Order: sequence, then structure tokens, then C-alpha cells
Amino acid sequence: MARVLSLGEAVAELVHDGDTVALEGFTHLIPVAAGHEIIRQGRRNLTLVRMTPDIVYDQLIGAGCASKLIFSWGGNPGVGSLHRFRDAVQHSWPVPLEIEEHSHAGMANRYVAGASGLPFAVLRGYTGTDLPAQTDTIKPITCPFTGEQLTAVPALNPDVTIVHAQRADRAGNVQLWGIAGVQKEAVLAAKRSLVTVEEVVDELEPRPGALVLPSWAVTAVAEVPHGAAPSYAAGYYERDNAAYQAWDEIGRDREEFAKWLNDLTGVKA
Repeated sequence: MARVLSLGEAVAELVHDGDTVALEGFTHLIPVAAGHEIIRQGRRNLTLVRMTPDIVYDQLIGAGCASKLIFSWGGNPGVGSLHRFRDAVQHSWPVPLEIEEHSHAGMANRYVAGASGLPFAVLRGYTGTDLPAQTDTIKPITCPFTGEQLTAVPALNPDVTIVHAQRADRAGNVQLWGIAGVQKEAVLAAKRSLVTVEEVVDELEPRPGALVLPSWAVTAVAEVPHGAAPSYAAGYYERDNAAYQAWDEIGRDREEFAKWLNDLTGVKA
């Protein structure tokens, strides 16, 4: 059964230096507050995993938390580049960042394989691209039935997956709705999992199209209102577009970023 903890307690217990950490959520329900807590607690040498790393990953990278990024697309959605990510790749600032790039389909299939207890996934999507030449974890494989040349990618099994959702009950069952992305698969593939939620309620009310993560699949739940901001949480609040625009100026300049980091952590960068 999942335990209900504070965000600080959950991150301290579940996220360790050197871990492979996935913070998943697509367009909304992005676990931003959890990412900020990882920064505050000073985690280092993390392998960060995410299908679409956006500004919270830019912040984690700029804070020196990450040594590697496994991803399929990276950017400040609707605005432009991730400048802390770019600085780390191009100039090793604040630390060098190794990258492992996949397609969206490749990442999704890797999570599915991890959740299914399989060692790898097979797909057609890399045919005709140059990604296999750039990424060691993309390998050709021949179908034993048809002889067709396909591509294999290894399963993703993060040490810890963190997602955000709308509600959990006191037993740790989690309910989320809206665009689900790969949250379910990422949680089921992980050794440990943390779900931050807008609220903990006595009972989850049935909702059309809602996805439920059962308590047995979740290690810990933390009640964190507005824990996805500036992304949105369907049914709770809208996307803060101005915050994404403002991040472009902050992330673009090392000194501005250092001021932001100081405000977040209370420690001079």
C-alpha cells in the first residue's frame, strides 16, 4: 500500500544520488514541484528520463542535478529552446551532460517493455532515420517469422518514477484524467514511484475516462496543491503561459538563472 508522505519526506526517501529518475506528464500534470524539491535537496549524478523534457528539466540540468538525459524531444513548448540544457551539452556548464536520444514511439515502447517485464521492445519507427547511428541503444533486429528488418530498444526501468495527478485516496489509490501520456507505464516500469496530487480525498469518485493507479503500484503519495504549475491540471487550473515565456529570459543567462536558483533553494549559486 502506498504511504502518504510530505513532498520533502518522499523525495528524501525515494530519490538518491546516481538514480535513474523519470518525471513524466504530457502537456499537463507535469510534476514540477517534485522537480524543484529534488533541486532543493541537492541530488547529483542523476540520469533523467522523460519523453518531452521541458522547463523543469532545464532547471534540474542547470542546477547540476543531472549527468545524463534520456529523451525524445526537448524544448520550452510554444517558446523555444531549453538554454540550460543547451549550455550543458555545448559547454559542460554546470557539469557535462550525456544525452541519449530516441523517438517518441521508441520511448513509449521502452516504458511499455519495462512495465511488462520484457528486456526490450520492437518497432518500425526508426527505419530511414539517422538515430540508430547516433544512439547505442537502438539496434537492428530481424523478425524470426517474416525476416523483416526491425529495430529493438531496451526496456526502461527507472529507479524512481514521479508523476502528478489530480487525486488520491487515503489508501494511496491515484486518479488522473485528461491527457494521460505514459504515466501509467512509467510508474509500472519503475522500482519505486512517487505521485504528487492536487488533493487527498476520502473516496475517489468515478469519472469518465479517468485512469486509476492502484495503491499496490505506488510507493508514496504526496499532497501538493498546484504541484504541476506552470503546466496545467485538468479540472483544477490552467497553463501559465506567461511563466513559460518568462523562463526563456531566465534560462538564457547564467546570472539570471543563478538568481532564480538562489530564490528557489535559499543557497547562493
